[in-house]
Amino acid sequence: MFGDLFEEDGDSFSSTSGKGVKGRECEPPPPRGKIKLCGIKNQGGTCYLNSLIQTLLFTPEFREELFCLGPDELGCLADKDKPEAKVCVRVIPLELQRLFSHLLLVDEQTASTTDLTDSFGWTNNEEMGQQDVQELNRILFSALDSSLVGTSGSSLIHRLYHGTLVNQITCKECGNISERQEDFLDLTVSVRGVIGLEEALWNMFVEEEMFEGNNLYRCSRCEQLVRAAKSAKLRKLPPFLTISLLRFNFDFAKCERYKETGSYVFPLIFNLRPFCEQNNWPDSEYSYELFSVIIHKGGCYGGHYHVYIKDIDQLGHWEAPEEEVKVKAKAQRQEDKVGEKKKGSENCVDTEDPLSILTDVLAQEESKSVLVDQLGQKLMNKTGMPWSKKYKKQYGTISKFLQNHPEVFMLVSNGTRVALKAAGPATTEPSPTEPGSSASANNSPDNTELQTAGDTEGPDGCHWFDLNDSTVTAISEKDIEKQFQGKESAYMLFYRKTTMKRPPEAIGNPAYKVPPHLVEMVQEMNARLQQRRTEFEASSNSIEVRLHLAPHYHYQNGALHPISPDEDSIITVTFDRRKTVGDLRLAIYQMQDLWEGDMALTLAKNVPAGLHLYDTLTDDQISLYSAGVSNGSDLFVWNGREVSGVVVKTGLEWEPVLLTVLRSSMEELGCEDGSGVEDTDGSGLVRSMKGFAGGATLSTVLEALGPQEALLCQEQSRPGATGGGASGWRVFPPQDMQRTLRELSLKDGDALLLLQPEELDSSIFSLSGDMVTVTTPSDCRWLQVEFCPQSGMKEEEEEEEQGKKRSKVSASGNMLLAEVKEKALEELRLQDELSGVECCLRQMDRTGKLLPPVHEHLSVRDAGIRLMTSLYLCPGPVPTATQLFLYFSVGLAPSIGQELEIIVEESLTVKECLKQMLQMAKLDGESWHLRRVDWCEEIGEPLMDENASLKEAKVMHGDTLVLVEGRLPPKGYLKLSVKLYIDAIDSSSVPELNHTAESLSIEGLTTEGFGSEMRFIGHVEISEEASLDDLKTQMMTLPALQDVCVPSPAFLRVWLLEGKKLSRILRGNQQTLRKLKLGNGAEVCVQRLMNEENLGLKDLLLRVQMGVPGEKAYYPSEDFLWDAGRDGTPRGLYAALASRYGLTPENLLLAKHLPDKHTWMPISNWTQQVSKKKKKRKAESLQAAPFYLKDGDIIGVKNLLIDNNKEFTTLEDEIGQQSLREEAANHNTRGRLATGDYSKDIGSKKSGPTKNRKPEVALSINVGVFR
Repeated sequence: MFGDLFEEDGDSFSSTSGKGVKGRECEPPPPRGKIKLCGIKNQGGTCYLNSLIQTLLFTPEFREELFCLGPDELGCLADKDKPEAKVCVRVIPLELQRLFSHLLLVDEQTASTTDLTDSFGWTNNEEMGQQDVQELNRILFSALDSSLVGTSGSSLIHRLYHGTLVNQITCKECGNISERQEDFLDLTVSVRGVIGLEEALWNMFVEEEMFEGNNLYRCSRCEQLVRAAKSAKLRKLPPFLTISLLRFNFDFAKCERYKETGSYVFPLIFNLRPFCEQNNWPDSEYSYELFSVIIHKGGCYGGHYHVYIKDIDQLGHWEAPEEEVKVKAKAQRQEDKVGEKKKGSENCVDTEDPLSILTDVLAQEESKSVLVDQLGQKLMNKTGMPWSKKYKKQYGTISKFLQNHPEVFMLVSNGTRVALKAAGPATTEPSPTEPGSSASANNSPDNTELQTAGDTEGPDGCHWFDLNDSTVTAISEKDIEKQFQGKESAYMLFYRKTTMKRPPEAIGNPAYKVPPHLVEMVQEMNARLQQRRTEFEASSNSIEVRLHLAPHYHYQNGALHPISPDEDSIITVTFDRRKTVGDLRLAIYQMQDLWEGDMALTLAKNVPAGLHLYDTLTDDQISLYSAGVSNGSDLFVWNGREVSGVVVKTGLEWEPVLLTVLRSSMEELGCEDGSGVEDTDGSGLVRSMKGFAGGATLSTVLEALGPQEALLCQEQSRPGATGGGASGWRVFPPQDMQRTLRELSLKDGDALLLLQPEELDSSIFSLSGDMVTVTTPSDCRWLQVEFCPQSGMKEEEEEEEQGKKRSKVSASGNMLLAEVKEKALEELRLQDELSGVECCLRQMDRTGKLLPPVHEHLSVRDAGIRLMTSLYLCPGPVPTATQLFLYFSVGLAPSIGQELEIIVEESLTVKECLKQMLQMAKLDGESWHLRRVDWCEEIGEPLMDENASLKEAKVMHGDTLVLVEGRLPPKGYLKLSVKLYIDAIDSSSVPELNHTAESLSIEGLTTEGFGSEMRFIGHVEISEEASLDDLKTQMMTLPALQDVCVPSPAFLRVWLLEGKKLSRILRGNQQTLRKLKLGNGAEVCVQRLMNEENLGLKDLLLRVQMGVPGEKAYYPSEDFLWDAGRDGTPRGLYAALASRYGLTPENLLLAKHLPDKHTWMPISNWTQQVSKKKKKRKAESLQAAPFYLKDGDIIGVKNLLIDNNKEFTTLEDEIGQQSLREEAANHNTRGRLATGDYSKDIGSKKSGPTKNRKPEVALSINVGVFR
């Protein structure tokens, strides 16, 4: 990335003054590990894609069929942006070929799918968002089918994955059989209510469904209703059988999705003969073996995918998991236990060699591993000396020593446990970080046992691996059983016929049938990688060290500080860490010509108190790496004894602590202390920062701070952050005065209070036992209480009474709110006026709305009320601790209607609460129910259980409820509000409706002035498992539609309403309402059509209107059905509209109308001249950002041949924009008048139009047209 910016000239030493630091080049990706398989990087949320790609890679027949397609059929990726290319470039299969060859042959641990997802047309939204792998499997196969049209691989998916099943209905009277054949690429089987895959297939293909009783079948031969049996059988079996498990379900009682986590067994090998039609095929044609399991970990709203894969071609190197190795090696170790003891007694361990000692300690452990934290203790038990005293100076810390010998030790469990590494042929080179390191420990007998146990093969020579994004680990067949149940369980199963055998030349050969041009490309990539690794190895041992020179430092506050902020006090040098400490010392001598006497090099570190010294480098023969000097280390250069005449103590036990020291103010002390950093905040205390050595005693600290008779206290409790109050301090007892700061666990930033005995008589400090209470003037604050006699008081009256009904009341965080109210009544002189009247204290939010009354038995702090803010004294009762204060409105959301207030017991049932609200609202009847208000202040979900208490229904203090007319629908049923769409053209044909019903103008569908409207025509109660066709049929029974000529449900179009506006058209006549995501209480609009309509899932219904040449107006809009699934880009829309109007795309100009803003968003043509990088962005779908094109959107069209005006704005748009500006100005003015001068206490926030949430975009892959 940075070229040769950071390359060095080859010198082993260089220096720069000040802050100049040289960086190292980016580390190249590491080579493949022992397993020899490659993982895939996760782009943020593409674990589902990674799992499917790995499954296809380890399907050798699919991989080889794809490799057989050459550039003469697929084209070349280099020509994808060239319009003059002779062969159409089929980007998706080409990128799959490149990815497969990378995963097979490139010497990297991970590969990237960025190029592949770019060929899909995906943006950052798809790459960061998690999708369903079952859906991706179908979409990817569809994209490959479309991409391979016209090539020899056009039937690739069909040959490998296509199967057929037949549905049969047999008449029990005449024996007539009615058949319907279905194709499938994967089988979707149920998980709920069955114990495994075979039972689910039995229910699907063996058991019969009987038509009898009230559910008879009309036989075409008998021509009457008869008894019949329905069944299904598999007719054609594919070579590869894909099975999708329905793990996700919906709980209709709780109205929420959930994941089936119960046990679901699936076999490794099974026979499909019982589920197929009878024929003469041999049994081997029905036999399938499992080779891939995609696993989902998590819940129904998110999680992670990884895959278990059987290595059919034996491309990876399998080693038994650690648990199996332990079991197999345990028996052998027990047999040799006596021999090991004798050998241990005969051979004396060399205590001077830490490598042999640690190897012996680990070899004596039964598991051959031990926690790193416990290794030092076991070493001391064996040698009698701790590591820090015997080996640390020469070898560094024990953790670094283990890292320096990776050929002997293996750190597992994120570095918390160390184990002996398995022995094997010495094929690896010595570690580049520690040249010349010993590998003698590889020959231990225990390591040989582990390696032998790990080489066990399966019965067919094939092993299983877990491919989890970038990580690849070996597993056994027993691990598959763990995925039968739980939150981490199998989600997709992939089987292959057992008759499909691999040729011998494919076994262990990753380059088998890889095209030569891809092999050549991979070889070039591997050569570049090897070169990068060689260059990095040469530069990776260069480290930067900061040298601090003693003549530029002095000792103060327990640490070292520069005498002046001069950059010469620090010198940054670059040095080879493989060189010795003596080499570095000699280089520093050469730099510092004037240095006299001894030179000590000590590792240092900047702490809050300053620079502190730790370990001195005494052995000149060890390397800097072994001495613990790493990149960015600080070294202090001094004589090893003193700095500026002051003796400096080193080591961790003397690490300084920076404390905050508090004293009484200087005026009270009668003296001044200029040391430290003072911060007087009006609290009567002065703060200063002091540093002390961690090994200093508390008496030493007291001696440095003041007279010996002073009291030294430690902070125990702080004043409340929002409620004031006093702070508590504990006086150190006499026995603590001889303890060090480290023993007292004092750390940086801790506060100490220094008090003179005479100061205890003041009003600020009070002593009780060993506790000192500090009450500062800043803790005595106030609350402003304003009398609000009624919420509807006119503004003029408020201004007149403003001076009389507002007062500041002295308060503290510990004061009860009941006391605050009593003080307010006294200071406002309202005792007589409000005698016998219940009053309460309430807060007000930023919009001027009064919040629920506060609980007066709580203190100011416990109630969460900030001091120096406003409270309002209002008429009304005070809720007790067991009561709830609720807002409620009738039939409308609170943002629209007028709210009422009520106080009820939390033990009250929902039904009883509803009854009290109806009485308060003076409403009659029993056809009412309660609904919540959602986060966007719209009517939300109903309270379904009317017999539950408000507490059980999770109704909270201050919640808002809505009284809605109508009974609650039964469970599993939806109650939908139906409106009728009426055009001015055909309004005369619609019978007269109730004019008191709700009538709304259509926004976002038609332009103004066409007279379109929606009229409420009734409610429909229907099962959520009913189809869209059933919903249309039931709508036709409504009284308002009985006299309207509707030949069949296909002549009706159903819209979903969101926010009183048309949102989307419901598609798929056989789709259930649950799958269409219709919720209880949803609003729909039905529109009568002149022709039958059956919209596809990818079709968009747009309203297009052609501009009038030379005018700011349009011709009447027309419906336009656009197949966005074929080409959803701007190019596709331009081509479709050009075909409609008989023009070329270059002569058209399009824009989308935004009715809420009265503006137009131009849609640029894809053919405009842009750079290659930007050209990709221009090809994005119009259903994604920034257009979010949906049903009913208005598209303006300009014919550039006859219309030179490229502006889409109409006169109506200009008037609408002016109205929006006036409304915004009026809103801001009203907001300022409402908040008044006291808005500073509450805060203000600009409000604007609510931002619409982005619609969810289904997963899709963009494919070019190859015909």
